[in-house]
Amino acid sequence: MKKSIQTLITLAAFGALSLAANAQPAFKLMVVDMAKLYDGHYKTVEQNAKIQADDAKAQEEVDKMNKEGNTLVEEYKGLNDQSNNPTLTAEAKGKAQNEAQKKLEGIQTKQREVQGFIQNTRNSLSQRLNTFRSLMLEEISKIATVVAKAKGGTVLLDKAGPTGIGISGLVYADPGYDITDDVMKEINKDRPASAPAAPAAAPAAGITVPGIAPKK
Repeated sequence: MKKSIQTLITLAAFGALSLAANAQPAFKLMVVDMAKLYDGHYKTVEQNAKIQADDAKAQEEVDKMNKEGNTLVEEYKGLNDQSNNPTLTAEAKGKAQNEAQKKLEGIQTKQREVQGFIQNTRNSLSQRLNTFRSLMLEEISKIATVVAKAKGGTVLLDKAGPTGIGISGLVYADPGYDITDDVMKEINKDRPASAPAAPAAAPAAGITVPGIAPKK
C-alpha cells in the first residue's frame, strides 16, 4: 500500500511538471529593424517634409537679417571713411565717428540677433523631432509586437540598435526570423494616397537650418 501511494505521488509530480512545461510557450526569436521602420513610416516622411519647409522659412529669415546687417556694414564703412577724411573739419569728423560707432553697435546687435534666431530655430526643430521620434517608436514597437505575436514569436530584438562601439547588438540572425517587411506593411496600411513618398535613402540624423553650419 505504501509503495502504491509513493507511485501515485511520483506520477502526480511528473504530471505537474509536464503541465508546467506545456504551459511555457516554445521559444521563438524574431528580429526587426526599428530604424528602417521609422524612416519608412509615412508619418515620418510627412514630418520630414514639414521640417524641411520650416527650414526653408528659417533660411529666408536668416537671409533677410543678413541683408540688413550687410547694409549696416556698408553704412559703417562710409561713415568710417568720412571720419578719416582730411578735408573735413574736426567737428564733421567727430560727428561721422560718433555715427560710425552707432552703426557698429547696430551691426553687433544684428549679429547677436541672427545667432539667437539660428539657435532658437535649431532648438525648436530638434525638440519637435525628438518628441515625434519618441511617439513614433512607441507606436511602431506596439505594432511590431502584435505582428511578432501573431507569428508565434516570444522574443523580439531590434537589430538596428547600436552598442557602445557603434554596431548592432545583433551580430547575425537568419533572414527567416526578420519580420521588418511584415511590420512595414502593417504600419503603412493606412497611408493616405496624398502622403509623400519615402525617400530612396534615409536622411542623415540631426536637425540643421539650411545654409547654417551645425553647432559643434
